[in-house]
Amino acid sequence: MDDLKKIVWLASYPKSGNTWFRAFLTALLDPEGKLPDINQLHLATIASSRQLFDELAGVASADLTADEIDHLRPKIYRLNAIESEETIYHKIHDAYTLLQDGKSLIPDNITKAVLYFIRNPLDVAVSFSHHLSISIDKTIQIMNNPDYAFCDRTDRLHNQLRQRLCTWSGHVKSWVDKSGLPLIVIRYEDMLDDPPGTFGRATEFIGLEYNKQQVNEALEKCSFDKLREQEKAKGFQEKSAKAASFFRKGISGDWKNVLTPEQVQQIVKAHGEVMERFGYLND
Repeated sequence: MDDLKKIVWLASYPKSGNTWFRAFLTALLDPEGKLPDINQLHLATIASSRQLFDELAGVASADLTADEIDHLRPKIYRLNAIESEETIYHKIHDAYTLLQDGKSLIPDNITKAVLYFIRNPLDVAVSFSHHLSISIDKTIQIMNNPDYAFCDRTDRLHNQLRQRLCTWSGHVKSWVDKSGLPLIVIRYEDMLDDPPGTFGRATEFIGLEYNKQQVNEALEKCSFDKLREQEKAKGFQEKSAKAASFFRKGISGDWKNVLTPEQVQQIVKAHGEVMERFGYLND
């Protein structure tokens, strides 16, 4: 079975640094050393892609219910691993969940490793609200809702499959505590404060052997300013249709300028335990 352990999951709650790492990975693995195209991040495809599902399933997902699709997704990922000769990188926003048959959405026997990206939920609330083009208060309700899911409306056909997020804390603990998969946690704040060390540690964990110079060169090609400039020049296909931009600020601590004391208290009350665990609470 070990020869099928080919998938590296880049897992995160939305707006936590996942896409930045995908751009870095694209730059690092490009044999020609080109700048990564934000609309061609094929080295790390989205696990919830409807196109990926349809190509591998041999049946149109549009003809299935969300529950039927979920039942098939583990089989799709297994087929993906069987057919690939190389390591597969999948971005995934789903929480680590069990399906109705008791099996996990993410099979362990095809999983090579997991990079779990985490970000201060106070900053997530600000960034996520811009992404969804809704108020901060509604965003906090979403982050506190154990039943929240992306792309779960049945009156339209989304380009992605349904993704159950759970609460922000529930998402973190589902992967970090419950999955049992080989995993390390990558804090967004550490990606900003120490890019070479943090990105280097991540690449080493997933089995990529690159020296510091190569890591630094890849980081230079995918700096946040460069990604933002690309989006301004030609758009970003993964941006929410209602959002003004995807690559907005790329900083930590912006919540201090945006959130009210009441909003901060709501988030801390709901997620304080996990926040303290990962260094997001102080006196």
